[in-house]
Amino acid sequence: MSETTIVEALNQAIAEEMRRDESVYCLGEDISSLDGGYGGAWAVTKGLGEEFGAERIINTPISEILISGVAVGSAMVGMRPIADLQYGDFIFCMMDQLVNQAAKMKYMSGGTVEIPMVLRAPVGASTRGAQHAQSLEAFFTHVPGLKVICPSNAYDAKGLLKQAIRDNSPVICFEHKKLYGGKRKEEGALSPSSVIPDEDYVIEFGKAAVRREGEDITIVANLLMLHRAMEAAEILSKEGISCEVIDPRTLLPFDFETVFESIKKTSRLMIVHEDNYTNGWGSELSAKVAEEAIYYLDAPIKRVASYDVPIPFSPVMENYVIPNVDRIVEGARNLMQS
Repeated sequence: MSETTIVEALNQAIAEEMRRDESVYCLGEDISSLDGGYGGAWAVTKGLGEEFGAERIINTPISEILISGVAVGSAMVGMRPIADLQYGDFIFCMMDQLVNQAAKMKYMSGGTVEIPMVLRAPVGASTRGAQHAQSLEAFFTHVPGLKVICPSNAYDAKGLLKQAIRDNSPVICFEHKKLYGGKRKEEGALSPSSVIPDEDYVIEFGKAAVRREGEDITIVANLLMLHRAMEAAEILSKEGISCEVIDPRTLLPFDFETVFESIKKTSRLMIVHEDNYTNGWGSELSAKVAEEAIYYLDAPIKRVASYDVPIPFSPVMENYVIPNVDRIVEGARNLMQS
């Protein structure tokens, strides 16, 4: 067992699965040092080219539509591609292949064609402006046939990615740029390292994790916001407000039952995400609670999210738009008074 960062855990997961299954390969821009790359934009595949060679760690042209097309096509004939995006925002160049091909092919073929592919996409604001800063999870939780995962620590990153690689459905793995913990440091970054066991393990999709138990408010948050929610919960505990913090880990499938069980106890729900307030994934969770668990609540559901504007380039303005610990704390205080 060893203390491991998210970037190291992702690297381990890919290497172990490539050794286990020869049909697994990686493709993306600058992912192999054999052809002048450096392990992708965030060094997740660093060193893998030397072990697996240029036929399995493939540097592509700067063409996201090419990456997704190759991934979908090779998955259809039995390969297990892991596609690497430098920035999640570029996923919009892949929308036709992901939404019309990867997500629908099994249904359209009557179950005869599987698409066992993984797309890794860094998300979140990090002072790079509106085209390199979005949180895109909600776009893809709308698409039947896709699975969406969002690890917030190294242990989950490895276990969820290994499960994704073995899954026979297309999986999008959203990773927050400020959580990687590698050598490429982002301002305000965290390093949620974990002790990783030496033995093989996977994490089942659709199983949320209760990161902190509490009695007064249930907070559901993902990726970087999970860590800010944990910090807010610690501050609130000194004021006598006890928060239960839930990390969904996977957004599609979503573990609604764990949330329902928590709000039976707390009677209050707050949802925190970096995605836009309007139609973020928290909107669907709110609707599900309203339909199936509304009588457990003693107060309206509270959402703390990014404001509905493009992410600003200015660091001061970016910090204003993205939820911070103070906004979460203030939202909880208001919720307790509702």
